[in-house]
Amino acid sequence: MFELAVLSDYLPELAHGALVTISIFLTSAIISVVAGVFFAVGILYGPTSLRLAVRALHWPLMGTPLLLQLFLIYYGLSQIGVRIPAIWTGIIGIGLHFAAYNADVFKTAILTIDKGQTEGARSLGFSKFETLLYVIVPQALRDSLNQVANNLLAMIKDVSLVSILGITELVHAAQQGISATYKPFEFYFAVGAIYYALNMVLELTLRQLERKLELQR
Repeated sequence: MFELAVLSDYLPELAHGALVTISIFLTSAIISVVAGVFFAVGILYGPTSLRLAVRALHWPLMGTPLLLQLFLIYYGLSQIGVRIPAIWTGIIGIGLHFAAYNADVFKTAILTIDKGQTEGARSLGFSKFETLLYVIVPQALRDSLNQVANNLLAMIKDVSLVSILGITELVHAAQQGISATYKPFEFYFAVGAIYYALNMVLELTLRQLERKLELQR
């Protein structure tokens, strides 16, 4: 029998799990955008050594599953003496994984910017770095917001993968409740509802931001 009342004793744990999920998502999102810009700029404008290094990191990040990357960071690096706490493994792993996808989005956006803007900025005395920082990158971020928003919507759901590292995020908190009550459907139903609500809030926030940026064009 479906009994939602069984969740009442575990609401604090679920709420804490939701907060951990949101914290991991927000930190990973920042990493994914900043690293994504760095990857895109490095590939397009960096010296040969930097381009090769970025591509060497970019390809496996896109070509292998996120779950495998989390295992490699957490368990693989520990075998060579590099021990990263589970929560930072999740944050770095998710952030870099989605940075690779964001990099492709930013790279496309940068290439579509009129070259006349670069020439105009340089004629005003801007250095190459200043042109990228103040002219090219801000426009690329604005123009790519829609696609980056889709990546962020996918990211928040993939935060659930960190439960395999023992991090008490939303799914792991539910699993602890299930082990005590033997009521999996109720807990997974609650987790699904919370994720749906988080997704809706995130989507509305991103769409509102996108509309504001459109009005500023």
